[in-house]
Amino acid sequence: MNTEPQPGKSEKSSKIKDISTLLRDDRFWKITGQAIALILVITVIAILWDNLTANYAQLGIAFGFDFLNSQASFDIGESVIPYSPENSYRQAYFVGLINTLRVMGLGIVFATIAGLTVGIARLSDNWILRNLAALYVEILRNTPLLLQLFFWYFAVFISMPKLEDNQQMRGPIYLTNRGIAVPWPAPLPGFEIWLILLTVGILAAAGLWMWRARVMVEEAKPGRQLFWAAGAIVLSAILAGIITQNLPFRVDFPRLTPALQLEGGLKLTPEFAALVTGLSLYTGSYIAEIVRGGIQSVSRGQWEAGKSLGLKSGTLMRMVILPQALRVIVPPLTSQYLNLAKNSSLAVAVAYPDVYFVVGSPTLNQTGRAIETMLIIMVTYLTISLIVSLFMNWYNHTVQIKER
Repeated sequence: MNTEPQPGKSEKSSKIKDISTLLRDDRFWKITGQAIALILVITVIAILWDNLTANYAQLGIAFGFDFLNSQASFDIGESVIPYSPENSYRQAYFVGLINTLRVMGLGIVFATIAGLTVGIARLSDNWILRNLAALYVEILRNTPLLLQLFFWYFAVFISMPKLEDNQQMRGPIYLTNRGIAVPWPAPLPGFEIWLILLTVGILAAAGLWMWRARVMVEEAKPGRQLFWAAGAIVLSAILAGIITQNLPFRVDFPRLTPALQLEGGLKLTPEFAALVTGLSLYTGSYIAEIVRGGIQSVSRGQWEAGKSLGLKSGTLMRMVILPQALRVIVPPLTSQYLNLAKNSSLAVAVAYPDVYFVVGSPTLNQTGRAIETMLIIMVTYLTISLIVSLFMNWYNHTVQIKER
C-alpha cells in the first residue's frame, strides 16, 4: 500500500500553514490596519473633494487660489509693511501674518518672563511674595482668556485718558485711549550693517553660552557665560561702529501735534496692547506652575549641596537648580507656547487685524471662497506650530542628560 503523501495535498497543507503563520504574525495585522486606515482616509478625502467640486460647479466657481491676486478693496487698521486697499489679497494676507507673528513672538517672550518670575516667587520664603504669586496664578488660570482680553481692552486701554480732554499732555510717554506712544530708535544710514552684525553677535553669544556651560559641567571650570556672551555682542557692535563710523539710530520721541495726533516714537494700538498683555499674563500663569513643578522635581540634596558650597540663592538657582529643572520644564512648556500661538486667533474679539481676522472676515466675505480661506488659515497656524515644535524639541534634546 502506497503511504507517500500526494504532491497536491502536500502543497495545499503547506499553504494553509503559511496562511496560519501569517495570521498569527503581529506585523501583518499592524501593516494591514495601517493600509485599511489609509484607504479609509483616501476614500473620505475623495468623497469630500467630489462634493466640493460638485457644489462649486453649481455656483460657477473653480476651486483655486487665483483670487489672492485680485484687489482687496478694504483697509487694515494696523500694518507694519506698506498696504493700501488697492493692494491684492495676497498683500493683505502678509499684513495679517506679520501682525500675528508680532503677537506670538512678544507673547512668548513676556509669558516666559512672567512665568519664570512667578514660578520662582511661588517657592519664596517671603510670605507676601509667595501668596501674591499664588493669587496671580489662581485668578488668571481660573478665568476665561476671552474675558481677560475684554478686561484689558475695555477696562484698561480703552479707558485711558482721551487726548481731546487732556490737550496739555507732555511726553516722553503718552498713555491714551488711542494707544501707547513711547520713545523708539529711528534708523539712520548704516543701520542695516549694524543689524546684520548684531544678529551675528547674538548667534555667536548663544553658541559661546552653550559652550561655556558645557565646559563648566564637564571640566568643573568657571563658565562665565555672561562674560563670553556679552563680549561677542560688544565686539560685533564695535566692529559695526568701525565700519559705519556713526551710530545706527537716533532716539525718536513721540509728540502731540496741534491736530491732536501722536507722531514719532513707537505707537502701540489698544488692540495690540490688550492682546499681548492678556495672552502673556494668561499663559504666564500656566508656565509659572510648570516652572514651580520643575524646580520641585530637583532633589533636596542638590539644594543642600549648593548651600554647603556657599552659593547664594540666586547663583544656586541659576547654576544648579534651573539647569536640572529644564529637563522637566521644557516638554510642557512647548505645549504652552503652542497654546499661546493658537490662542492669538482670539484677536478677532478685540478687532486686532491678525491673519485670522484679515483672511477669515473681509477676504472671505468679499470673495465667498470659504474653503480656500479656511485652508489658508489652517496651513498658516499649522506651519507656525510645527516650527515652534521643531525648535522646542531640538532645545529639549540639548538639555536632556546624555549617557557617556
